[in-house]
Amino acid sequence: MSQKVRIAHLAGPTATIQNTPPLVTSNKARAKYDLAPRASATGAPLRFDALRAQRLAAPAKVYVEQFSAHPLEADAADLYGPPDGYLAADGSFSKERRSAADKPVYEIEIAPEDGLYPLPYMARQADGRPWEEECADPGAPAAKARQGFFPDGSRSFEEIDRLGIGDDGLAGALSALADIDFYRVAPPGGFTKGLPHDRRGDMGEGDIAPEARGRDFFGYKPYHLGSPPPRPALAKITNDVQAIMASGQYDGAIWTQGSPNIEETAYWLSLVIDTTKPICCNAAQRPQGQISNDGPANILDSARYVSSRAWADHEGRNRMGALVIQEQQFFAAREVAKADARPGGYVATGGHGGILGQISHMGVVAVTYLPAYKHTYFSDVRVTLMPASVEAARLGAAGLERFAVAVKDAGGRVLEDAIPSVSILKDGGYCGADWGDDPELEEDLKAAVAHKLSMGRLAGFVIEGLVPYGNMTSAARQKLVMRAIFSGLPIARVGRGAPEGFADPHPFLIAGANLTATKARMLLMACLMKLGSLPSARNPDAPTPDERAATMKAVAAYQAIFNTH
Repeated sequence: MSQKVRIAHLAGPTATIQNTPPLVTSNKARAKYDLAPRASATGAPLRFDALRAQRLAAPAKVYVEQFSAHPLEADAADLYGPPDGYLAADGSFSKERRSAADKPVYEIEIAPEDGLYPLPYMARQADGRPWEEECADPGAPAAKARQGFFPDGSRSFEEIDRLGIGDDGLAGALSALADIDFYRVAPPGGFTKGLPHDRRGDMGEGDIAPEARGRDFFGYKPYHLGSPPPRPALAKITNDVQAIMASGQYDGAIWTQGSPNIEETAYWLSLVIDTTKPICCNAAQRPQGQISNDGPANILDSARYVSSRAWADHEGRNRMGALVIQEQQFFAAREVAKADARPGGYVATGGHGGILGQISHMGVVAVTYLPAYKHTYFSDVRVTLMPASVEAARLGAAGLERFAVAVKDAGGRVLEDAIPSVSILKDGGYCGADWGDDPELEEDLKAAVAHKLSMGRLAGFVIEGLVPYGNMTSAARQKLVMRAIFSGLPIARVGRGAPEGFADPHPFLIAGANLTATKARMLLMACLMKLGSLPSARNPDAPTPDERAATMKAVAAYQAIFNTH
């Protein structure tokens, strides 16, 4: 038997894979407390209560009817041993059958140490009303809202290990493969009242102070309280993941996040994290415990992938970069994109590969292709190669000026203010504001450029233009783009949607190859932290030949990274 691997689970934001359906008070509880029964969405009576994984407080003895696990068990009754005994109509148990009406049963001792059991949900609200959703009432404020998201991965992994059944009929598939530690990097759920260390379980030592939505944890439900992470959260994600992967304690990591955004974070981790170990990214289209939830199989496949060492080259280094593993396929972080909110809803963009292999129904990991682009430990923009500071451009009282932006502190940790502000400009036909090519009429783009230059931080744009070239359709807007470039703002261009062709090279615009706009944005952000802003011309509308040459040289440095990442 192969040795178990050690894996770090990294809890990311808005993660459906770490979410559950609302805990709704069962009809069993409603009957007990004289509450009106819950009907189905159609108004029909509910046939069954939903069973939710819960812990026993004390041992109990239950009797299970023989041959009730499958409708054809009794068909093979001659292959079975005898039951433990018989249960009479009055509920009494006997080792011997005393009446033809007695039911053959198995006697089972269940105990708290067994783990979670699916049971009816018996809780009510403080005022005695039943729970119908996450909130006490529809649209209730945060103080009257519960959370469906887990605070870290330990509970969902326990449910998978305890309640998930493999094709061999056994549970415990995760714990058979790996020992797993859990980290709250940018978790989807949090402790709004705080939590002392003796109640934290697997989440480490030390107390947790009260946590705030949108600052310490990032969920999307209840929908009216949704709190996705802002751009500065990338600094914490980068620093935490780099420290965990550099600790030398793990054979790999599993990152979980919301399905629409995991493609961006996976690419960011592949670009900036300096590690020779695999980082597997998982999402789900359906919450934990919902009908046909897809998350458990994805997580198990990531553990299988790490355990397989199919990712390792002859020196034991990860040759695949960060991956997104979904529905038994693993995608290169550079190419993966969500196409639909259903299992199997991920595709490879760019038209030239991106699906690097698969995991069979028997758990066999097969690598079919290797990525050609740089990643992780040989990425040119990995965090360990980023400088302590770079230059940026801003518009001051006297005009354009240069200033230093600190990228990392003395300990090598990325600073929040170093995460660049890069926006996507989507261009289509008929974009010009009026006849002619007067850039002064393009007030929206003028305002966007002025805003970037007023922020006092690293900044740039990605243009999503014509396929595949990335060109804009308005001459006036192109003039404004050139003004922004000679002001110091780097601009990458890609084709709209998911282009299969490559954006054309340009002396002053960075060609984004066949990247999507969202992926080009992540790469441009990393490049800004490595290279800083472009040079600034004294008059951006009329740069001198020397200024044009300086900008062309700086763009070439960006282009070299875009060509290889």
